[in-house]
Amino acid sequence: MKTILDFIEAKKNKKKITMISTYDYWSAMLCEKAGIDCILVGDSLGMVIQGKETTLPVKLEEMIYHTKAVKKGAPNTFIIVDMPFMSYQVNKDEAVKNAGKILKETGANAVKLEGGEEIAEIVEKMVSVGIPVMGHLGLTPQSVHALGGYRVQGRTKEQQKKIIKDSKILEQAGVFSIVLEAVPSYLAEEITEFLEIPTIGIGAGNKTDGQVLVLHDLIGIFETTPKFVKKYMEAGKLIVESLEKFKQEVQEGIFPDKEHTYE
Repeated sequence: MKTILDFIEAKKNKKKITMISTYDYWSAMLCEKAGIDCILVGDSLGMVIQGKETTLPVKLEEMIYHTKAVKKGAPNTFIIVDMPFMSYQVNKDEAVKNAGKILKETGANAVKLEGGEEIAEIVEKMVSVGIPVMGHLGLTPQSVHALGGYRVQGRTKEQQKKIIKDSKILEQAGVFSIVLEAVPSYLAEEITEFLEIPTIGIGAGNKTDGQVLVLHDLIGIFETTPKFVKKYMEAGKLIVESLEKFKQEVQEGIFPDKEHTYE
């Protein structure tokens, strides 16, 4: 299993890091079989699994539940868990308690927090007690209402300065990596070059130290996906076709046939 030191080493050696966001046993098992470097159990499960409009309603207990399933499917893969909205923003003590609960109950390896300077002290406290933390800047879904929707960040000089400043502050606070989401590629490249820790991009161009996508987007479960998603297959269409074939064969009495029947 990889460690945070392996990710730092990968950056030094210019070896790209692969991360997939997924939420259950079977998909985690396939990620590990494919040799994916790390799995993010994202609070995006609120939208992908639960069909909600944002990540905000996701509960700590739900993150723990899904992470346990992922750990069973990928016991030898480095697993990072999103801390859900309001599980770390209230105060440092509650944040550390909740992060510790996640790691103790799931066997995961690290947690991920959204935000910059405003969470620096929380990051420092977590790291000081042995909790590895990944940062997340740019489009931060838990701040979707404050950002005015799911919009690209870092287009203005003011936004760029803040993201750059926040990345430096997070590195100083002790994060081992930072996700850069939906920012211009030139900004992601600049941040990647001056940070000693690796950056993981999603909608941030190909100059980051690694890339992350949601599995369900990558395999084409949904018809519509963001601009930055590349569909490597159309699993959604294949599944529907299989279900339609199953329905047809059942109705026509073709399935189950002798091959699939106990005598």
